[in-house]
Amino acid sequence: MSTQITVLALLTGLLTGALFRFLNIPIPAPPELPGIMGIVGIYVGYKLIEYFDVGVDLLEVLGL
Repeated sequence: MSTQITVLALLTGLLTGALFRFLNIPIPAPPELPGIMGIVGIYVGYKLIEYFDVGVDLLEVLGL
């Protein structure tokens, strides 16, 4: 993962959040810590499954 891309993503998020607040538009993300931790949990869970290289091809299971 590139540090430069990570920093640019953070800056983009900061600018977008500031613009939303400046325009009094509600942000499309949970505004409280429990909601944010839920998003972090989704990301960590995704990465754990990727790390352990397990999973099921749902489309294959459904025959699609």
